[in-house]
Amino acid sequence: MNKIQIIKRLYKSYTKKYLKNIVIAFLFSILLAGSTSSVAYLLDPAIKKLFIEQNQSMIILIPSLIVLAFAIKGASLYLARVIMIGVSEEVKKDIQNDIFSSLLKADTQTIDDKHTGKFIANLTNDVHLITNLLSTVVLNLFKDSLTLIGLLSVMFYQNWKLSLIAIIMIPLASIAAKSLGKRISKVSNQQMNRAGVLTSYLVEMFKNHKIIKIFQKENYEQERAFNFIDNLKESTKKIAIVFVRASPIMEFLTGIMIAFLIFYAAKLVSKNELEVNNFFSFLAAMMLAYQPVRSLATLNISIQQGITGAKRVLPIIDDIPEISQQLNAKNLDLETGTIEFKNVSFKYPKTDKKILNSISLNFAGKKMTALVGHSGAGKSTILNLIPRFYDVNDGEIRIDGQSIYGCSINSLRRNLSLVSQDTTLFDDTIKNNIAYANLEASQKEIEDAANLSFASEFIEKLPDKFETLIGENGVRLSGGEKQRLSIARAILKKSSIILLDEATSSLDAETEDKIQKAINFLTKGRTTIVIAHRLSTILNSDRIYVVDRGEINGEGKHEELLKTSEVYKNFYLKQIEKS
Repeated sequence: MNKIQIIKRLYKSYTKKYLKNIVIAFLFSILLAGSTSSVAYLLDPAIKKLFIEQNQSMIILIPSLIVLAFAIKGASLYLARVIMIGVSEEVKKDIQNDIFSSLLKADTQTIDDKHTGKFIANLTNDVHLITNLLSTVVLNLFKDSLTLIGLLSVMFYQNWKLSLIAIIMIPLASIAAKSLGKRISKVSNQQMNRAGVLTSYLVEMFKNHKIIKIFQKENYEQERAFNFIDNLKESTKKIAIVFVRASPIMEFLTGIMIAFLIFYAAKLVSKNELEVNNFFSFLAAMMLAYQPVRSLATLNISIQQGITGAKRVLPIIDDIPEISQQLNAKNLDLETGTIEFKNVSFKYPKTDKKILNSISLNFAGKKMTALVGHSGAGKSTILNLIPRFYDVNDGEIRIDGQSIYGCSINSLRRNLSLVSQDTTLFDDTIKNNIAYANLEASQKEIEDAANLSFASEFIEKLPDKFETLIGENGVRLSGGEKQRLSIARAILKKSSIILLDEATSSLDAETEDKIQKAINFLTKGRTTIVIAHRLSTILNSDRIYVVDRGEINGEGKHEELLKTSEVYKNFYLKQIEKS
């Protein structure tokens, strides 16, 4: 989108709804312009009546009118700014809500492609620049344009010849501002990119602080941080310098103009074409016009910054997920929960390597099926395709004979639970983490889920029990405790299909035994697909698929595969060695 299209889009989507408030701010801007102009105009009668004619009857009235003018000016400016601050915050809220809504609906691939820190920068830095464009710039455009018109009117009223000379400054200032605006657009984009890089780095640093300490890389990371901060400083400094560069230009132009006006005004006074009181009123108007001219001259800079921010944010808001449902999608009607893969092929976007190559699978309803194979064979990808985190490139996936692409995404995912080795928890209470599966669950239902997952064993030992805050991603809990909470959450959901992605890996024998018992309850009578590395899981499975380099190398029960699949036999022997 070009600049005009972006401004139209921002107005239509975010500013138009607050048009009433903006009109009120505009009316206050008219009062502000009128009061500012009246201050300059009142110097004419003040000098003529009070100093030249020494008219004592006006000694109270004129100063009182000047005070009133300044009072109206101050009140109008305050009220206009308060109204536009309100508009600004509402617009910021609306844009951030749209970004959050879009990100929550975004494809998994979209989120994976961009660092978390970049999204944070979009939500903070970029949105700030946009709201500045929609509020501060709009207010300044109103008040400064109207004030300038009012002051020019006073100037022309006092002397049209001097006004024509003074008005030359306005296009000169605009030419300088246009040049600065081009420069600021380039520097702003660089500054926002570097701000995003710094935010991304901070996220990484806090996430990996233990790794930094154990490898003693504090000094290395400190140097990296200093470099990021220094780069951001340089970009920010460049922007600030470009902004203030307008000041000496305007000061120089104003100085030349005033000097020439005084020279020319003296000529006019000597010819009796201009009175002193008219000149002082004119000069006051021109000096007061300096601020709005300067503000309008630099307005283009703020517009360029806002446009740059919008170019980064609007694509996120406008992003249409590729993972979508058909217009008349039906709810998934579950009976046994049998899952079929028919000639499914898949490769991740932006890559050429096929992860799955025309595979066909049948996961029997209410039975447990294990997927075994080496890392990178495609096991996790199979699991990720069922909830439609990704869509297949070719082939079909059916549940009880119904294509998952013809069903509503909500009804599909409502019937699925995922328990992964990478347990994801929220920085909240234990109760709320379990209840995330069902926000309407009663305390008893939450406690029952905790009992069935053997999580109650450690919960009851905590000072605040279910109200205990567990920290970011459960940092205050052990790996086994986090896994049990994850299973409790899945139990509470009561879904018919369970996906287990190495849920018992990296645990000690005692903890694994408890989690295995919890999993046994979770999966009882449910369709279960488990990525297995443990012998206990393999042997208990009703069927085993051997996945090797994106293809199915073998299928059957344990005893059959030992005879028919060399890959499975090697895998099993290695498990025996480990045990």
